[in-house]
Amino acid sequence: MAGNAKPRGAVRKSKKGPSAGTGGNNKRRLEGKGPTPKAEDRPYHAAAKRKKAAEKSAVKKTASAPRKYVKSDGLRGEIVAGRNAVLEALRESVPATELLVARSIDVDDRVAESLQIALNHGLQIREAHRAEVEGISPNSQGIILSIKPFQYSSFEEIIQRAKEPMLLVALDGVTDPRNLGAIVRSAAAFGASGVLMTERRAAGMTASAWKSSAGAAARLPIAQVTNLARTIDEAKKLGCFVVGLDGESDTAIADMKVATENIMVIVGSEGKGLARLTREKCDLIVSIPISASTESLNASVATSIALYAVDEARRKG
Repeated sequence: MAGNAKPRGAVRKSKKGPSAGTGGNNKRRLEGKGPTPKAEDRPYHAAAKRKKAAEKSAVKKTASAPRKYVKSDGLRGEIVAGRNAVLEALRESVPATELLVARSIDVDDRVAESLQIALNHGLQIREAHRAEVEGISPNSQGIILSIKPFQYSSFEEIIQRAKEPMLLVALDGVTDPRNLGAIVRSAAAFGASGVLMTERRAAGMTASAWKSSAGAAARLPIAQVTNLARTIDEAKKLGCFVVGLDGESDTAIADMKVATENIMVIVGSEGKGLARLTREKCDLIVSIPISASTESLNASVATSIALYAVDEARRKG
């Protein structure tokens, strides 16, 4: 009946008795959702899309970039690449840690001999994908030799091992590793106590220097010093006469009167010769007479002649 109809908006009365619980749902709805995530962490945000694209680009660049060669002991060292260079280094017993060979390499006589020498010396041989080998050195011809870092002595160690009369050879800025190796070879041949060189602006004992020394670098102590002038002062305190080589000196090496004493022979760089401070600290400057005044001697040749003259004077003395 129309009279019994409930007015619109009326609230229905609940039934008697306890009402059902929500199971804690209302409580969880009221809890906070924590701090708002950064824009780059929200999947649908533009910043997040930019971040994802940048990460993909970085991965792609890393995959395509040539990898640096890391030896099995974790050290990054010098490498010799190419079939001729590797074979020559192995023949000269250049200290190495690993021979890296590309898979499916065309094995010619040079590769076969390199592998045989490596096996005879117990050197680790590792095969790798050609892409890895070429990534290290594009002109490797599929074979690379990893060289050990050279173990230098100290000036103090050279002095302790030196026999009387001492003969020290110091290099003032020699930058050609082949000259360095040849000087080391001559120094060993004429009984020098050791070779000294500066750490900066000078050649170090690389594979090329080692080959030029013909193995003498393994028998003769070689030291790097931070300051040659200071080392000269220390040598003087030990009673050494310091003799510098210079083609323009009026004193010939044959007229040197101190050859039988403790001496340090200093060789200048290939182009500039002795540095000013080094020259000032020398007790004597000598030259090697040559016939043509327009010519000059290679640093390693000049050193060999000077050391021969010292050795001859000592033999006669």
